[in-house]
Amino acid sequence: MCAAEARKRGRDVLVLERAAKVGQKIRISGGGRANFTNLHATPANFLSDNPRFCVSALKRYSQHDFIRLVETHGIAYHERDHGQLFCDGSAQQIIDMLVEEANGVTIQTEADISRIGKDEDLFTVETNQGIFTAGALVIATGGPSIPKMGSSHFAYKIARQFGLNVITPRPGLVPLTFDAEMLAKLDGLSGVSLDATVTLGKTRFTEALLFTHRGLSGPVILQISSYWRDGAEITIDLAPGTDLFAFLKDAKASQPRKDVPTVLAQLMPKRLAQALADWADCSGRLAETSDKSLRRLAAQINAWRVTPNGSEGDRTAEVTVGGVDTRELSSQSLEAHAVPGLYFIGEAVDVTGHLGGFNFQWAWASGHACGQVV
Repeated sequence: MCAAEARKRGRDVLVLERAAKVGQKIRISGGGRANFTNLHATPANFLSDNPRFCVSALKRYSQHDFIRLVETHGIAYHERDHGQLFCDGSAQQIIDMLVEEANGVTIQTEADISRIGKDEDLFTVETNQGIFTAGALVIATGGPSIPKMGSSHFAYKIARQFGLNVITPRPGLVPLTFDAEMLAKLDGLSGVSLDATVTLGKTRFTEALLFTHRGLSGPVILQISSYWRDGAEITIDLAPGTDLFAFLKDAKASQPRKDVPTVLAQLMPKRLAQALADWADCSGRLAETSDKSLRRLAAQINAWRVTPNGSEGDRTAEVTVGGVDTRELSSQSLEAHAVPGLYFIGEAVDVTGHLGGFNFQWAWASGHACGQVV
């Protein structure tokens, strides 16, 4: 995006790509269909130590601008839950579109960079394919999430080399894990899924939750994981929108001969209903279960408090939270204040979107903003 916009302004542009092919993370996104943006993208969908930083770029190149570009290229797409947009066909269509937009840009793949330096007004980039010089250098190398795709800490290394602060990076949009004691409690629940509300402080999401053999995943857990820090407790409502105690009291009056797990299974998967009832020692008939026990069970379901012992890390994280400190950069151009001609865009920067196409939208918007001035 940045290269295309700079080229349209008459700039000579060289893209040095470490991988054998461009757009590898686009290719695997959205199950191969690329969740390329979100209809509802606003600055509120992004995390940063400096939350106002993303406003300018997102305002100047919105999701609607990218959608128009997709439509101009004749790419069919569809909307899924929560405004997520996907290609009807392949994610390769988005890659091909971007390459076509970058007509006139030189793209060199399998380029390994060994050194970057600056002498007065020129940057020097030493690679396995030669030495290149330029008056402007854009770092668009993302974060270290999903290292098997070739991702790395490269952007942070270059930022620190030039004296810029880096907000400590950590995995985002990633499954959370539990210790052995909790996993033993969850034994048999791997694969169970249901809608849930997960809360951490003032942040709350309601989407699907998935039990795994390592802990918890699913969209709602990925969302909250970007806010989660080591040692923090999260609260999970496994029956959002339902007052469990009132539900169980009504059931006790109308279906007293039924077992508690059987009634719970009206709201959630049977395996989970049985496990929750067992945890609260409430597996008998409703008529024989005290209101006190039902209240204890309801509290556990509407406000299950758990403390993950970690996450699955960069290996499965969809993004990296943190990155180049935005206070070091211009929100208009993404240029480093202290190093004229040096720019950082996309995931390398401390701007992280929610799940659902927001991180791609930040990539397009920040790349476009930089391309207008670089």
